[in-house]
Amino acid sequence: MAVVTGYIELKTRGECQVVDVTAEVSNKLKSSGLKAGIVTVFCPGATGGVSTVEYEPGLIKDIPEFFDRIIPKGRYHHDDTWHDGNGHSHLRATLLGPSLTVPFADARLILGTWQQIIFCDFDNKPHHRKLVLQFMGE
Repeated sequence: MAVVTGYIELKTRGECQVVDVTAEVSNKLKSSGLKAGIVTVFCPGATGGVSTVEYEPGLIKDIPEFFDRIIPKGRYHHDDTWHDGNGHSHLRATLLGPSLTVPFADARLILGTWQQIIFCDFDNKPHHRKLVLQFMGE
């Protein structure tokens, strides 16, 4: 079994920006030379998360509104420690999670018809993000 590591670099604005990274992951898979296996998409950092969703305008509005309802901006204990005002960002990232594993076969990601891979930047400021892709297979 081979392991191939790749990266996706993003410039994000924060504030629960949702970015579709499916095409980038697919392109990296094709250049990996692997035909079957799994890819893990991982966000280093404590204020971003990875998931799948139907990437369409309604849901792209719904996701930030959902997180605003369940984990609103406000004062959190984290903010007392670091005074950076992003306690809500950490909690949102914790809920979504930092990684996702997707199988692939015939050098194609196995995703549902309406399923795309997304990265959510929950921080309260813009970032340069570098997602890690780890392909394992043959």
